[in-house]
Amino acid sequence: MNVPFVDLKAQYRTIKPEIDDAISGVVESCWFVGGEAVKRFEENFAAFSGAGHGVGSSSGTSALHLALVALGIGPGDEVITPCNTFIATGEAITHSGARPVFVDIEEDTQLIGVTAIEDAITPKTRAIVPVHLFGQPADMDAIGDIAARHGLKVVADAAQAHGSDIDGERRKILGDLTTFSFYPGKNLGAYGDAGMVLTNDAELADKMRRLSDHGRQDKHLHFAEGWNYRLDAIQAAVLDVKLLHLDEWTDNRRSRAARYDDAFANADGVRPVVVKPGLRHVYHLYVVRVADRDALGIALRERGIASGIHYPVPLHLQPAYDYLGYEKGKFPVAERYAAEIISLPIFAELSDEMVDEVAAAVIELV
Repeated sequence: MNVPFVDLKAQYRTIKPEIDDAISGVVESCWFVGGEAVKRFEENFAAFSGAGHGVGSSSGTSALHLALVALGIGPGDEVITPCNTFIATGEAITHSGARPVFVDIEEDTQLIGVTAIEDAITPKTRAIVPVHLFGQPADMDAIGDIAARHGLKVVADAAQAHGSDIDGERRKILGDLTTFSFYPGKNLGAYGDAGMVLTNDAELADKMRRLSDHGRQDKHLHFAEGWNYRLDAIQAAVLDVKLLHLDEWTDNRRSRAARYDDAFANADGVRPVVVKPGLRHVYHLYVVRVADRDALGIALRERGIASGIHYPVPLHLQPAYDYLGYEKGKFPVAERYAAEIISLPIFAELSDEMVDEVAAAVIELV
């Protein structure tokens, strides 16, 4: 049995008429940038997530950059973030002019270490960027408490956490600003790049909306040099359709993950990421730890089973960040995990038979 890592065609087939109508509606309107489609999705996704305002953007990366700049973060500032995330998290910090300060992660969950945050704070620290990794929220209560005591802002990177919650409330995963990616493979994915920033601050929302449109004050006046970070209308229309199905898709992902969990419960050598009580993991990725990850990936591929690694090289060891001066061994938990983790197929349309095939193969091969 061939098992893909993700199957976007399978998803499209289930909602094809709705998607096609939404796209044709934008084409008929000829309003391709901004307009009602964008406004509607911004409002709907903000309401879905428990936030007051949504500001669409061209990608999750631009959303994070926009959020940091809107808070006035720039040269001379430091921003704390975990070292086991996609480079976009670090890029947004450096592109704002600030210096990323990487920290290690918690055992078992792989989420940013709360104690590590406190230890990394200096007089230059301006913000914390926790990452809701793989779809599980970071400990926002503890992070919020640290931020309040030190006068810091929290910009949550929720690129993988659409619809996740803490104690049953989606708003509890939010920071002062919260950014999302709608890259096609995400739980809520566009048909191209797209992103959004959520906030409860109306003035910040207005500032970000203007900055994302060249700093435009009106058609011919610009209060600042901004960027072309606008969300296009076709992507907004597609996402608005998909948003109606996201809860159902999330339930399906969670049921697939539960089936994996049951299969691996008594399996030697296979350790799924631990989910903390009260946290609703939405399983953008289903990640396990094994002793010989690379050998397992090769063997699975030979059986027609796809897999991935998220992420094999922590940011502090990336050549792009050599200038920060981190050395191997600085963050031992993240480095150990990076050598052991493998992501197994997970998507809403994954069948029971596929899950069982993957689980059986993993158990046999480890």
